Amino acid sequence: MPGSRQDAWTQDEDLILAEIVLRHIREGSTQLVAFEEVGKKLVRTPAACGFRWNSYVRKQYHSGIELAKKQRKERKKLNYRNEEIPEDMSNHIADDTPETNTTLTLSKVIAFLEKLQADGFDAVSENEKIQKSLRQAEEENVALKEELSELQERLSSIEDDYRSLIEVMDKARKMVILDDENKNKVKFQMDKNGNLERVKK
Repeated sequence: MPGSRQDAWTQDEDLILAEIVLRHIREGSTQLVAFEEVGKKLVRTPAACGFRWNSYVRKQYHSGIELAKKQRKERKKLNYRNEEIPEDMSNHIADDTPETNTTLTLSKVIAFLEKLQADGFDAVSENEKIQKSLRQAEEENVALKEELSELQERLSSIEDDYRSLIEVMDKARKMVILDDENKNKVKFQMDKNGNLERVKK
């Protein structure tokens, strides 16, 4: 089959084109290199692959391109190199070339680290909320203590006023009783004419 065939692209070919180009973006390679690899794999010219990518496939993978660029930046920060794939990490990956498996695994590692970082941010945010709630509780506790102290002072003042009132009332009661007793202290005696007259005792 000639390398410059003009027959229509299939969905599988579009998918292969997208996967390889996105992989090259993630790895910091160029699209030209990606088109050459796709051309060899699909027996098409790099120019045909580039035209197909720019005219159709690229528009279908806008979010995938942005993600690949982001992963490329993270990959540079973490200074990742091509590493051998652990067997337990590749069991669930579709059977493909070792290069594709490695790329998928690194992508999963990067995604995991991003999730871990997001979880860390969530934990910090939750801790800040707890600290804020704790500070509010402490402030409310201080305010309640101050209010309790004020109420205790008012209660003590009321008790003092009550005792003073009781003392005044007790003194008044005693004065009334004493006055009544003084009024009752009288006696009668006979006058010179033989009449009884009341005299104080």
